[in-house]
Amino acid sequence: SELLASSLFACGISTVLQTTLGSRLPLVQIPSFEYLVPAMVLSSHLSLGVTMERNGTAVSSICPAPHCTNKGSGVASLREVSGAVLVSGLVQMALGVSGVCGWAVQHCGPMVLAPSLSIIGLSAYKEAAFFCSANWGVALLFMLLAVTFSQHLGSCHLPFCAWTQVRGGSTETSIPTLRTFSVLLSFAGVCILCAILSHFRVPWESVDLATAQLSWANSTFHAPWLRIPYTGKGGWPLLTPRALAVGITMAIGCSMNSVSCYVLCGRLLRAPRLPPHACNRGLCTEGLGSLLAGLLGTPGGTAASIANACVTGLTQAGSRFPVQISALACVVLGMSPRLVGILTCIPLAVHGGLLCVTYAVAVGTGISYFQYADIDSGRNIFIVGFAMFMALLVPRWLSAAPAHLATGWVPLDLFFLSLLMMPVFLTEFLSFFLENTVSG
Repeated sequence: SELLASSLFACGISTVLQTTLGSRLPLVQIPSFEYLVPAMVLSSHLSLGVTMERNGTAVSSICPAPHCTNKGSGVASLREVSGAVLVSGLVQMALGVSGVCGWAVQHCGPMVLAPSLSIIGLSAYKEAAFFCSANWGVALLFMLLAVTFSQHLGSCHLPFCAWTQVRGGSTETSIPTLRTFSVLLSFAGVCILCAILSHFRVPWESVDLATAQLSWANSTFHAPWLRIPYTGKGGWPLLTPRALAVGITMAIGCSMNSVSCYVLCGRLLRAPRLPPHACNRGLCTEGLGSLLAGLLGTPGGTAASIANACVTGLTQAGSRFPVQISALACVVLGMSPRLVGILTCIPLAVHGGLLCVTYAVAVGTGISYFQYADIDSGRNIFIVGFAMFMALLVPRWLSAAPAHLATGWVPLDLFFLSLLMMPVFLTEFLSFFLENTVSG
């Protein structure tokens, strides 16, 4: 609960910086999947070693080598992951200040944006399926309500949801209430239903997942009500060659994810394309947020939320004010580890249903960019197909056989393994390279 509180505190501050000084888009900052994958690669290396048998198969065992943490408590592992987050913040700030991000955005055409946004949406299907498996009925109910409110009833105007607007004369303006609050109404309805089922002792959640969630929720009962996050509370971040390598991959992956999120948000809100200097400012503020998160000892930095951008597309609410209110809520929760326990009461199936609805919007937005290119061209067909196929193939292969990638130097192994395990990096790198090198 204390790690989650510190992470929310950093995300709240980063969101305020992003909406006021950065890209100024209505985007919430969160620890994204692009931080999670390298952090898990580093943690797995610190706790487990991989030895090669004579027949070439990989066997996992406790690592006896000096580079594999025999100093090795979980605290030391967390400090090294925090060091990687700290490095990622510094690298992101360097990318923003140098203008590399803005230069890359200018060279990203439809053949780069289409597969990139599509693969960002498709890359979350495993997590969505895992959360939905807690109870598919609850997840499907959430999806049904969200689709009904945002699509089928999206143009409904309720008479009591209106305000008076004076422009030369008094006029009454109403808003499409069900569409604007589609995600919130679906979330509230499903959570109330789950609370009622739990009150009447009706079994509705998977035993294994419910047990894991309950143990996490119980651990928050002993957390303090008020604890201001400060640097060095759990020890200062540990900077090692491994942390440096993994931190660079975190920065690369999150920068690509965030730039795609800027494009996605602007596209869903029908706003003009973000200028390069705004992208550079956005990366700088995200780097500051990750820098703060690393100093607070959290295992994840801050990056623009794809799910939040897609919710903005569903609700068509493009104001920055509610995003700044959510940032304030994150800061308040971050100062109370006990209040963070409220978040653990949200059913996992609701998380799964939300991922299914929001990331589907990212896939559809990516596909919509094909209208700006000649999709009948053999060149374009190859670029899209090859980039997306390799982005799904390579991480699957490396997750099954990570020992096959061995250069003989551990930091370099972790660098390539972390980078190649991120579908967003593979898609954007391959599509960007082929788009700008293959004639046509």
